[in-house]
Amino acid sequence: MMHRSKAEHVAHRILDRILAAHLAPGSSFATETELLAQFNVSRPTLRESLKILEAQGVIERRPGPGGGIIVRQPSIDTLAYGFSVFLRMHEVPFITVLKARELIEPALAAEAALNGKKQDFDELEASIARMKRLDAQVEQEAFHEENRVFHSIIARASGNHVLEVFWSAIGILASGQQHGVRFSVGNQAHIVSAHQRVLDACRRRDAPSAAMEMEKHVMGLENLVRSRYQHLLQNFTSIVESPGRNLA
Repeated sequence: MMHRSKAEHVAHRILDRILAAHLAPGSSFATETELLAQFNVSRPTLRESLKILEAQGVIERRPGPGGGIIVRQPSIDTLAYGFSVFLRMHEVPFITVLKARELIEPALAAEAALNGKKQDFDELEASIARMKRLDAQVEQEAFHEENRVFHSIIARASGNHVLEVFWSAIGILASGQQHGVRFSVGNQAHIVSAHQRVLDACRRRDAPSAAMEMEKHVMGLENLVRSRYQHLLQNFTSIVESPGRNLA
């Protein structure tokens, strides 16, 4: 059994209480004074416990009147940051992250073809329309974000929440944006066409075709990196805070 520090043990007990109380994000949980009495620990130990929960995105400490310990919902950015730190500390190269994405996304597309609703497909169509109106040369950030929106809808439409969450985190790391990867006008046209083919397969409820089109599409990013950014392939995974923001 893994040994926990006292602060980690208290953090786990506080989390259990939050979950048992079914507190919604934004709810006030308790004050430090109340928790000190309940857990019978020193203030430094309690504060270390609260720092652990803050780092996990579970709570937020607000000073002053109306403040206290506020329940939060961990975000994908929090997960992606922790994931990127883990990968960086283990010296996992960028190419390995790309390969992981290439395994996950075709499976998500196949499930989206089977489980997606008309509303999901309409949202995918709207995303494609927005991408067509963007100028990838001067609106790189917006283009990257819209690309992420399309793939996020596919992940949600799959109905597999675990894979959806995992993709949401790895999609940030594999986008290439934090490594400086830029799309040309030709890349933009290729991506828009690939998205349309994936959507068409989903509307036909053709899971094998949806998976195949998505596999060809996500392989395109690796091909782009190999042809124009080959030096990045063996670079260690960048530590990220949120999509497109590089901290290391």
